[in-house]
Amino acid sequence: MAGALTLREGVGRQVDYWKTVTLRTWRGSVVSSFVAPLFYVLAMGVLLGGFIDGDPDRLEGATSYLAFLVPGLVAAHAMQTAVAETSYPVMGNLKWNRVYESMIATPLTVRDVVAAHLGFVAVRVAVSVGVFDLVVAPFGVFESWWGPFVAFAAQVLTGMAFATLTFGFACRVESEAAFGVLFRIGVFPLFLFSGAFFPVSNLGDVGAWAARLTPLWQGVSLSRMFSLDHIDWTTAAINTVVLVVLCAIGWRWSVSGLEKRMAT
Repeated sequence: MAGALTLREGVGRQVDYWKTVTLRTWRGSVVSSFVAPLFYVLAMGVLLGGFIDGDPDRLEGATSYLAFLVPGLVAAHAMQTAVAETSYPVMGNLKWNRVYESMIATPLTVRDVVAAHLGFVAVRVAVSVGVFDLVVAPFGVFESWWGPFVAFAAQVLTGMAFATLTFGFACRVESEAAFGVLFRIGVFPLFLFSGAFFPVSNLGDVGAWAARLTPLWQGVSLSRMFSLDHIDWTTAAINTVVLVVLCAIGWRWSVSGLEKRMAT
């Protein structure tokens, strides 16, 4: 259509809105985004970790439980941040304050709206895990100078895989009660059993196999391998491909979901 905005132009026109949202809401996320994860590190990695032998053969190459815990915990934190930013906020923009409806009434398209919201989430995830990585770096959890940068990219990729999928889910549910179910049977079990706190081999053959099929394990595996400089490149390639494919599927699901919701 003549005069239609490109995706870049459409996203650019929404920068001021998402900047305003960030400035108005960032204080409310300080505890959940930064303080609480650091308490996890101190309690689990430093205090409890002091009672666990740092056996690299049992801790996937880590020489201490702290070094084992942190990369997985940051990947899990990326998941939680992404889901939090694409569950209730998406429903709010659809059902309560109708921000998406007002946006679509302008020359913006659904793709523009989805891209801008997910771009905002990407920034939120990147800031959250980036600060986390900076704070824990002095504890000696990274084994190479380049590891933190690649691990950071893997953590953001993990967050965006969950962000796109959750956005698509949020577009399709009618009640916020669905998010309680999502957190109880999805996010929390993944957080506990996808290798962040202990090697998935401890779950037994069947449990380990099931854990390795989860999206979060892919991110935990990448984050830990790059942080510890203990890399199986075949596994790393598979992890990356799975997360990228999930992002692509989630993107299409998000756009189609919002298009259907706006048409009703």
